[in-house]
Amino acid sequence: MLQRAKSSDGSRLSVVAPGQAVPEQAAPAVQAGEAAEQVIAKEDAKAAQPEAPAAKAGLGAALKANRKRVLMGVGAVAAIAAMWAGYDYLTTGRYLVSTDDAYVRADATTLAAKVSGYVASIAVDDNAYVHAGDVIARIDDGDYRLAVDAARDKVATQQATVSRIGRQIDAQQAVVTQAQAQLTSAEAQAKRAELELARQQKLAGNAFASQQTLEQAQSNRDQANASVVSAKAQIVAALANVDVLKAQQVEASRTLDELKTAQAKAERDLSFTEIRAPIDGVIGNRAAKTGDFMQTGQRFASLVPLDDVYIDANFKETQLGRLRRGQPVDVSVDALPSHDIQGTVESMSPASGSVFSLLPPDNATGNFTKIVQRIPVRIKVPADVANRKLLRPGMSVVVSVNTKSASNSSVADGGSWFAAKAAPIVTRSASNDLSLRR
Repeated sequence: MLQRAKSSDGSRLSVVAPGQAVPEQAAPAVQAGEAAEQVIAKEDAKAAQPEAPAAKAGLGAALKANRKRVLMGVGAVAAIAAMWAGYDYLTTGRYLVSTDDAYVRADATTLAAKVSGYVASIAVDDNAYVHAGDVIARIDDGDYRLAVDAARDKVATQQATVSRIGRQIDAQQAVVTQAQAQLTSAEAQAKRAELELARQQKLAGNAFASQQTLEQAQSNRDQANASVVSAKAQIVAALANVDVLKAQQVEASRTLDELKTAQAKAERDLSFTEIRAPIDGVIGNRAAKTGDFMQTGQRFASLVPLDDVYIDANFKETQLGRLRRGQPVDVSVDALPSHDIQGTVESMSPASGSVFSLLPPDNATGNFTKIVQRIPVRIKVPADVANRKLLRPGMSVVVSVNTKSASNSSVADGGSWFAAKAAPIVTRSASNDLSLRR
């Protein structure tokens, strides 16, 4: 079989017999042919897909148009949002005074034991809601019941003593009556003896009676007079005894009163073995359990009135100028993000927190760096919100006071807050200044 071989320069073809080696210059010609076939194949493939570039071009144009519309929409939304933010700032935002240094507070009551003893039982669980008068815990009352019984017995004994002295007074009154009757009898005897003596003297003067009879009559007269004096003394003594008995009765009555007071104290101590809730609230922070020994005044637990909570917001002193009493407050509670709470400004603290600290700052010496102070402002929580018992003391809140409805007097002006009480103080101060000038 004959083969065709192309020269290296491509100018001519040569015939090669079977078994004869192909000249070296024939290889490039073969490679060139293969390259030409690949180019033709690519052109055929491009020809088979004539619509692909056009489709890509159309898709790019559509994406560019959609991108332009999206950018225009985003720009319009941003413009509307900016306009709304500007309107909100002009109408509301610039009037808001906000702070995140605010916390929920409540006037918690500390429950403590008024008598010492072992805790016998606890009637409520932790975090339980109780009403005023409910029993929280009981202290062992055995000793206190014995004290009450002893006090009652002493009172009963003293009442018997008072009654006995009263009977003695009645008996002594009878003695007085008897002495008065004896006085009447003695006076009658003295009168009869006086008449007998006068008769005997007349008879002795006429020598009709003996001297002995006259002397006997005189003796009887003297004895009768002595009996009268004795009867009068007995009356005085009986009356004095009555007064003594009455004084003893008064003394016994006052002793009875003392014993009744001691009984009342014993009964009061017995009642204190039951620790009761003074107000409605939730029990928390319990510091004792059954079997613990409680000293007098030792804290047992805390009672938090969740239906009477309020908010203390620590505003900067530079923010107080626009705050007014009664202004609405938007309260945002970190723990309750889905609840909208509306409060009102109620009052302001008389001093900053640093003044009431254990060691108040003293800026009279050394270098001084001015620091903006914060003044606590009391914010009232509506009753319907407080009654839901969602707010717990210690919660962090963010408050925003709407100062748009500001009145003429600010929270920093004491006259607007304490006008009723400030007037007498001003009057006294003016009078004191006048007296000092004089």
